[in-house]
Amino acid sequence: MPVYKAEDMQATPDVVNPNVMMKQFGGDLIKVGIVTYQEGEVPPPHSHPNDEQWIYLLEGRLAHLLGDEVFAIGPGDLVHIPRNTVHGIRILEGPCRFFTCKSPAGSGNLSEDYTAVPNLEELQRRLAEVS
Repeated sequence: MPVYKAEDMQATPDVVNPNVMMKQFGGDLIKVGIVTYQEGEVPPPHSHPNDEQWIYLLEGRLAHLLGDEVFAIGPGDLVHIPRNTVHGIRILEGPCRFFTCKSPAGSGNLSEDYTAVPNLEELQRRLAEVS
């Protein structure tokens, strides 16, 4: 069984925002990664029609949009994002760093299956309301 040390993993650019580097790996059934976002680097709200996702926040505080609700989350919080669920984040205290896993593995790229949403301005306004 392989062991992957975060400090040794090669960072690769995010497909949606190439300024963001992700340490990611895809297995046969699941893809995982460690993602760090600075203020202003987060992706806009979106959905994944094929991927189920989990996020475990390691550092920072976020406003997290999940479907019709917005939550403030911090280190140690675990978030489940079912397929087809619109979600997005806004950094409340940064940087934010989280461990994430998505299934199916696909190509192993965490940004795979990113789907834009039509009501982006409304969703970003809702994220901005959380402090």
